[in-house]
Amino acid sequence: MSRRSTAKLRSAFTLIEVLLVLAIMGIIMSMVIPKVMGRQRHANEDATRISLHGLQQAIRMYALDHGGSVPSARDGMQVLLSPPTRKDTRWRGPYHEKTAVDAWGEPLRYVYPGKIHTSSYDIFSTGEDRLEGTQDDITLE
Repeated sequence: MSRRSTAKLRSAFTLIEVLLVLAIMGIIMSMVIPKVMGRQRHANEDATRISLHGLQQAIRMYALDHGGSVPSARDGMQVLLSPPTRKDTRWRGPYHEKTAVDAWGEPLRYVYPGKIHTSSYDIFSTGEDRLEGTQDDITLE
């Protein structure tokens, strides 16, 4: 066999070489993907906490204009965006730009009186599973 024909035969990968490369890539991906997914979960939780803090500030501004009273259960968070249907001469809003949502696009929840803070209110996210009362709920302490 001439040198030229040998070079021509070795110009492609063998099946073993291709399988070896795929196996190495599979091992690397099995180590990288869990780390990336874990970081994404933490990033979503951090973004949701930031949204909760923003909503908390809006409620505090509302309370300042209303002699310390927070939005009622009837008015909910909607009163932060637009004036209530009844006459409210102290309303100076909007206190929040738009409906507050978590990192998964779900509206944040407002409960008055709160279940955790019984003398005040609770604001929270139902988390990634979108179910209230589960372990992944995110709230401000």
